[in-house]
Amino acid sequence: MNLVKSNCENCPVHNIDNLVKLGINMEHFDYVVALCGNPNTGKSTVFNALTGLRQHTGNWPGKTVVRAEGGFEYNEHKYKLVDLPGTYSLLSTSTDEEVARNFILFGQPDVTVIVVDATRLERNLNLVLQVLEITDRIIVCLNLIDEAKRNGIEIDERALSKELGVPVIPTAARQKEGIPNLLEYIDEVATGKYRCKPKRIKNKNPKLRKAVEVLSNEVLKIYPNLPNADWVALRLLEGDEDIIDAVKSGELGKLKKLGAVESTQEIILK
Repeated sequence: MNLVKSNCENCPVHNIDNLVKLGINMEHFDYVVALCGNPNTGKSTVFNALTGLRQHTGNWPGKTVVRAEGGFEYNEHKYKLVDLPGTYSLLSTSTDEEVARNFILFGQPDVTVIVVDATRLERNLNLVLQVLEITDRIIVCLNLIDEAKRNGIEIDERALSKELGVPVIPTAARQKEGIPNLLEYIDEVATGKYRCKPKRIKNKNPKLRKAVEVLSNEVLKIYPNLPNADWVALRLLEGDEDIIDAVKSGELGKLKKLGAVESTQEIILK
């Protein structure tokens, strides 16, 4: 892959000096960014490139999974970066997957950056497609692009971006390559200057599509602004116990109307 460098090397967009690493100082942040990806994709290196080596660590509430947070300032906006546990899937078969899935779903971060390994792109796309079903505000960080080049792997990031409907940013985080461009897109997606149009897999089963539509409408009656109602409906139909419990308990969107929750429970339990 040939990475085209701008002739304007001193422009703010291409100058990483505009990045202020706040470390554990995350007071009064403007936006929340979730960082997710498969294990061994260089996710921690991306995290450190954005926030510095200082980070706040602790456990997720009620879990033994470590939670790492850091902060950075860019383009006069302060960002809180949450490093989610490395996971291959969001189907919640493990505690790590449950934590990552629930933060993206319930926490509704302003931007979700998915770090993928450019040398194993096909394997990593499974997680990308699952996250695309949950949120519209996504950036794919195509990391380890330097290793891909050394192995003769060429990736057309523009074609991949068009196919997925979200920005795809090549990076070599250890060398800080691509980080300025990643920062630019984080800022534009967070502020709404760039609107992602993720391509989602369409189910060809008409009965399933109808069932998802009906249940999705019921979920939206409870929480009209839920951006991922179709995904929630599909997980309910598949018997995802965590999502069912979230609806029953009102955790899904922190619902206030208990009567509406009860009507949805009746649909789920039929």
